[in-house]
Amino acid sequence: MATYCRQWLPLLLLLLPLMESSASRFLEDSSPSPFPPNFFFGTSSSSYQYEGGYLSDGKSLSNWDVFSHQPGNILDGSNGDVAADQYHLYQKDANLLASLGVNSHKLSISWSRVLPKGRHGNINWEGINYYTNLIDSLLLKGIEPFVTINHYDLPQELQDRYQGWLSPEMQEEYAYFADVCFKHLGDKVKYWITFNEPNMWTIAAYRWGLWPPNGCSSQPHGNCSEGEPLIVAHNIILAHAAAVNIYRKNYQKQQGGGGQIGISLLFYWFEPMTNSTADKAAAERGHSFMSNWFLDPIIYGSYPKDMKDLLGSNLPEFSNTDLEKLKAGGLDFIGINHYTTYYAQDCLYSTCDPSMSGNTREEGFVGQSLSKNGNFIGELTGLPYLAVYPPGMERVVTYAKEKFPDIPLYVTETGYCDTTTPNSSIEEVLHDTKRVKFLADYLHAVGTAIRKGADVRGYFIWSLFDNFEWTSGYTKRMGLYQFDRATQKRTPKLSAKWYKQFIAKNQKVDSKMQSRNMMLHQNQ
Repeated sequence: MATYCRQWLPLLLLLLPLMESSASRFLEDSSPSPFPPNFFFGTSSSSYQYEGGYLSDGKSLSNWDVFSHQPGNILDGSNGDVAADQYHLYQKDANLLASLGVNSHKLSISWSRVLPKGRHGNINWEGINYYTNLIDSLLLKGIEPFVTINHYDLPQELQDRYQGWLSPEMQEEYAYFADVCFKHLGDKVKYWITFNEPNMWTIAAYRWGLWPPNGCSSQPHGNCSEGEPLIVAHNIILAHAAAVNIYRKNYQKQQGGGGQIGISLLFYWFEPMTNSTADKAAAERGHSFMSNWFLDPIIYGSYPKDMKDLLGSNLPEFSNTDLEKLKAGGLDFIGINHYTTYYAQDCLYSTCDPSMSGNTREEGFVGQSLSKNGNFIGELTGLPYLAVYPPGMERVVTYAKEKFPDIPLYVTETGYCDTTTPNSSIEEVLHDTKRVKFLADYLHAVGTAIRKGADVRGYFIWSLFDNFEWTSGYTKRMGLYQFDRATQKRTPKLSAKWYKQFIAKNQKVDSKMQSRNMMLHQNQ
């Protein structure tokens, strides 16, 4: 560590004037911090991308275990069999998080590790013990766990048995899984997230066919363009409601009170391609067919009007029983995962390029593009479908505040993907000045939204480490720390050091929260 600090000092002195005022805005600004007391500054992770131990101690195969082992599915032919080996190194990672200075960390539960055969088999107590130990290690360091029950993965057993989320049986499977998590971990966990980005996963798996189950099923469900994503989303929405109802009825008050449960969705921001009324309407439809697709039923008990008008009978209906479940459910907070902004072009009343993303009825006829008149909306990143546009962060938070008033918000994921290559030197990887600027600009955008009245209570960076980035494998870097897959060594990047300084300046320490975490650990 000392060696790296000595190496970086001359570089930092050279770089600071070049990072623009935004990169050091909060470190040098003497005005009061916009972030309220008890604000959560954290990092994000997921079980498949971090844990490894893919068949350890009773865990069964997940859909991603099977998918990643099939040739051609992952860009570099890699998988999550070992990943960051957090299954064995969780204590080391808790210490690392504490040294970073965060007061929160978002993680997820591997369904296959806890219930290898779903509700048709036994609880795997080794899995429960692992998550108990992981969560205890965080609490001991004063780090609040935000626990996602499902982050893309499910036991392959359930995929084979039901065709996965195409079956309403998955509502019961998920409800049972959630109940097991609440029962055995809920005395330690005060922030639950039912699903992470189900809108993204539904699209990638059942519309584009790029993620498991890697294509479209046969009839009677139809093909990807004729309703599969809509059926999957419908089942997930009702599974969310079931989990919330179980938590509120049996656990929320009984486990010490104060627990909260919500959902995290991918939010794009949409800027109209032109000032035309049609393009402005298309931008609004973009939200209807992306984030509001899930949030409107969960919060208001009905799909967005734009969706109902365009999709008609193709859109599943909620029965009276379903509506009662939704009415009793809802959520306590909304998690916003935001990475990029798109220009939105109307393709309903105008002819769009057939190759333009979003140019289908099931997507709302909202043409999506990162460029206009040959100019990109922002600098492209290592993922060519993500561009840097800080105003989008402020606007998406403000939109959520106005669309869903009185519901607390958490930025549960945002981050920057490097453009490094396999041949990049370790110095190039560690000196991630573009990520530093990204974080400074996006945190400033959130701070501005807070000053304007948005009830944002947390900001979680994706990701703690460079990790397995789904079908991109290990070819993309999004971490504050670089890790060596051969040695599992974690090395802080410039962005980790910057984030630590930023937190130290802006975090208002809540001694009561830290005491509560210590007591929880000591009472186990």
